[in-house]
Amino acid sequence: MTGARRFAGGRLVIASHNPGKVDEFAALLESFNAQVVSAAGLGLPEPDESGATFAANAEIKAMSAARHSGFPAMADDSGLVVEALAGAPGIHSARWAGPGRDFAMAMKKVEDELAGAGDRRAYFACALALGWPDGHSETFQGEVHGRLVWPPRGGSGFGYDPMFVPRGHDLTFGEMDPAAKHAISHRAAAFGKLAAACLDHA
Repeated sequence: MTGARRFAGGRLVIASHNPGKVDEFAALLESFNAQVVSAAGLGLPEPDESGATFAANAEIKAMSAARHSGFPAMADDSGLVVEALAGAPGIHSARWAGPGRDFAMAMKKVEDELAGAGDRRAYFACALALGWPDGHSETFQGEVHGRLVWPPRGGSGFGYDPMFVPRGHDLTFGEMDPAAKHAISHRAAAFGKLAAACLDHA
């Protein structure tokens, strides 16, 4: 992105209360000039994700964390988009897991909704926002396409990872070594764009 504001280094808040997501971002940020802290670690509130798109929700979370902490903040909104379900669960991916974030239940719901449909195509989408306390923000998006399998396989990753096989691979995200997943994931694709535009290596 031409003219994107660059992060000058120092503390960077990961605007998430999901430990798995925070760990993924911490790994992606290891080689950059950032002192990572999570929104949960700072006791920041979780804003109402009222946006109609992944990008809108990512920006809401990043800007809330930046305003409340006084530091730049990074947030993503991501989810599973299933072709045969007209894009569901989409931006509601976390809500399908209920208040207890039971993704075993959420994966079963996806499978039940598919009801034996022959079209198993799906993709993970990620919108990644970087926001500053003065109200400025940048947003980048990435996707990884593949297919759904049942039953779920593997205990790595989080969310819907155990039922998603990325295109060109045989393992689910739940079976992959984390480094292998990070290399091809929707989050990595969005992060690559953000890093090129806004981050400096340590």
